[in-house]
Amino acid sequence: MSSARRRLEANVQRGMADYIRHVDPYDHPMVLHTFPDQQDDVYRRLLGPMSNLTGASAQNSWSRAHERTLQWVRRSELAGRPWVVAIDEQNPAGLGAPPDLAYKGFPGTTEPDNEGRGYSLHDVRKYTLWGNLMAGGAGVEYYFGYRLPENDLLCEDFRSRDRSWDYCRIALAFLRDQKIPFWRMRTDNALAGNPGDTNTRFCYALPGDLYLVYLPEGGVGDLDLSGVGGTFQVSWFNPRAGGRLVPGSVKSLRGGGTVPLGSPPADPNEDWLVVVRR
Repeated sequence: MSSARRRLEANVQRGMADYIRHVDPYDHPMVLHTFPDQQDDVYRRLLGPMSNLTGASAQNSWSRAHERTLQWVRRSELAGRPWVVAIDEQNPAGLGAPPDLAYKGFPGTTEPDNEGRGYSLHDVRKYTLWGNLMAGGAGVEYYFGYRLPENDLLCEDFRSRDRSWDYCRIALAFLRDQKIPFWRMRTDNALAGNPGDTNTRFCYALPGDLYLVYLPEGGVGDLDLSGVGGTFQVSWFNPRAGGRLVPGSVKSLRGGGTVPLGSPPADPNEDWLVVVRR
């Protein structure tokens, strides 16, 4: 599509946003959806004072939720009007968010996606749901791939994704019950040894007070507390089952450098959220 056509579309989108803002007495959030390969061009023209948009309703590969959410959270902040960024459609379109294991015979893992790999609802939990939240996103809406049981064209049974709803409930309960001030926190994956913002581990931080380190594939990790003094308590949260925070091998640590977080209390190869709190 030509640059002139893109500019025209941006003008139309800005005009629509202006009109909706003018007639909406309740000041609702206003977001825009577009194709994954058009986000850079479309959203870039609408950031900051260039439009009345308040966020992005993003469509991406399930495995790129963290990367793309973080991109638009950061770019919108730099533009002077922070956006609310949700992931509302998980590509590839034919697969989307898969159903529960054995639902109508579903084997649990999809056929290979566009990247040549199969994935499961557990991957969606790790890299879409928690990937979005740990990037400062607003959450997810799940799209049911049209080639799977109870799909986006014919769905009559939302219980087909029962476990995925559980995982969403567990994530929300954690934020509420632990009184996480997520609106004050920022993503800083470099503190957890991930300066490239890949899917290896995520860190969401209120520097000096609270750090959340998500380990999608379990294992152990470190946290860079250079320049931060004092003692911190270390607890672990299970994103698969929820419940209370539990201790791992390290109960507390002192700031002043890069410190080991220890190992999880069980299931070392599963995903865990480490809570480091002053």
